[in-house]
Amino acid sequence: MSSCVKTPVHSPIRYAIFDLDGVITDTAKFHYLAWKRLADEIGVPFDEDVNERLRGVDRLASLRIVLERSPRTYSAEEQQALAERKNGYYRELIQTITPADLLPGIPELLQALRERGIPMALASASKNAPDVITRLGISGWFSAVVDAAKITRGKPDPEIFLAAAKLLDAPPQQCVVVEDAQAGIDAAKRAGMRAVAVNWRGRLEGADASSQGTQGLTVDMLLGT
Repeated sequence: MSSCVKTPVHSPIRYAIFDLDGVITDTAKFHYLAWKRLADEIGVPFDEDVNERLRGVDRLASLRIVLERSPRTYSAEEQQALAERKNGYYRELIQTITPADLLPGIPELLQALRERGIPMALASASKNAPDVITRLGISGWFSAVVDAAKITRGKPDPEIFLAAAKLLDAPPQQCVVVEDAQAGIDAAKRAGMRAVAVNWRGRLEGADASSQGTQGLTVDMLLGT
């Protein structure tokens, strides 16, 4: 059963936790291409609507969503092999990532948070997150990185954000999470944290504040000041 922490009113925000895909950089296009290649190989229909359901979801859970349209069932061993095949395609694609792929406003936001003395963590459903932030040239900005390899339950379970807070030695109620997926916003609120939504495709429900894209994110928005 998921553990939830109630957020005290007016808790000062002193720590920031970022999702990766759709917040720091846009690797969604690479995930889509990798899933599409796999789906085509095994004869399963795959489109943007299915891809949308994969946002913020870990690899095996994403595969199970993809396989909902499969004419056959796959054993646990076969599913693991398919997930690894998809990951191989994805890793091929992310070799091209550079610091130029940081989303608009993100370098300035990270710098501003650092100047305010706000420790930052990265919490991503992608096991490739450490490699991606290294290629983006920002691995040194984060005091902690939590990916799917370090947790047992994916979003909307709050485990990933609670793990990040623990690494930061931060009370959950003093953390803000920046997310672009509904599962991530739900996980942040279940963790007892402030949630800021990046709305790319439509309004995310339950966030404490929101921005239409990353360029509108500010330190004051994150800290609630």
